[in-house]
Amino acid sequence: MLSRLGFPRVGEHRRFVAAIVADTVGSGLFMPITLLYFLAMTDLSLVQVGSALSLSAALTMPGAFVIGSLVDRFGPRRMMLVGNLVQAAGMVAYLWADSLLAVALWTALLNLGRQSFWGSFGNVVTAISAPGEREMWFGFLQAVRNLGYSIGGVLAGLALQVGTDLAFQSVVVVNAVTFVVAFVLLLDVPDHRAAHPSDAPVEGWGVVLRDTAYLRLVLGQFGFVAGMMVLNFALPVYVAETIDLPGWVVGAIFTLNTALVGLGQGLVVRRMTGRVRARMMGLAQLAFVASYALFVVAGWLPVWLAVVVMLVGAAVYTGGELTGGPVFSAAAAEAAPDHLRGRYLGLFQLSWGIGGAVTPVAFTWLLAHGQTTLWWVLALVALASAAYLQRLPRVLPAAGRRVTNRVEEEAAADPA
Repeated sequence: MLSRLGFPRVGEHRRFVAAIVADTVGSGLFMPITLLYFLAMTDLSLVQVGSALSLSAALTMPGAFVIGSLVDRFGPRRMMLVGNLVQAAGMVAYLWADSLLAVALWTALLNLGRQSFWGSFGNVVTAISAPGEREMWFGFLQAVRNLGYSIGGVLAGLALQVGTDLAFQSVVVVNAVTFVVAFVLLLDVPDHRAAHPSDAPVEGWGVVLRDTAYLRLVLGQFGFVAGMMVLNFALPVYVAETIDLPGWVVGAIFTLNTALVGLGQGLVVRRMTGRVRARMMGLAQLAFVASYALFVVAGWLPVWLAVVVMLVGAAVYTGGELTGGPVFSAAAAEAAPDHLRGRYLGLFQLSWGIGGAVTPVAFTWLLAHGQTTLWWVLALVALASAAYLQRLPRVLPAAGRRVTNRVEEEAAADPA
């Protein structure tokens, strides 16, 4: 059954949904000011901070392989619990991070916790949803995540306006607390583990890595990942440092993004119903390109008009997120066999890990080499990715399926 916004009824899954909200409130509070926090609380330069974040992501990329195996063995709920505790510990350690090495090491710990949590997330969503409902459920939970991010984004804007050491430190403490709250909520969530017959042959990462069709999906997602990293690692610095807009604009962009996702994700999934997944993946990239063009234009305008154009650009950018997020996630989940889904989705998550390793240092380097350089490079990446994805259905049937909404189809078939 659907709500008016096109979302499923939560029912027995309310604690899982509440845990996602708690986890993302803290993340939404810290993500917008990640680079700005270390610039304020350490003596590191912008490029040094970006290098530390990229180094930490590189160090933890192999963790995706280990965590995928652990999810298949111990179940996704247990790994989500571990992930929240590890993230809480890593966030608290930020209070004492005052060097490049310390920032890199504690961020590596935080990344491992994030991998454990979000590497298990897709397994739970796939277990609680039926084929034909996956975009709806992934879209709904993306909206829930953005609800948490929006609350955190408002608080982040306030912290930036205050700008004191205590304000930045308070952000870190609140984020750590939200991870603990999410841990408590997940304690009573059922553990959705896929059954594996005892007489079935033992399969592992060799099967996953030989699946060239799935590898092409992972490769095709890199353009989308690069675009999604813009909100966290490029826009705050571009807005506050490169084109020198007021600090509150950063919080406003995050709040607008999360509000649009919260209100519009279900409606966009409905609008996409019947469209081929691969085409929607490409459309998401084109929306990113349009937003990059608006960000470039904003840098040439007076402050008041630049603020307006940046907000319009953020809305267009969000359209790309709304279009691509549920479709990529649903295709990745359905293309994986049940008993190896932890490993398959771990590999899929690796594209996010690689993006997290490359984009902080790449974005900061590009921003340091010209006001518009970053946006032209990202536009070329997005266009190449959009073209590549159109060939994906030839080898991966899940990418060629149409976006469907099973609940709506059943309601149409049985109006009573």
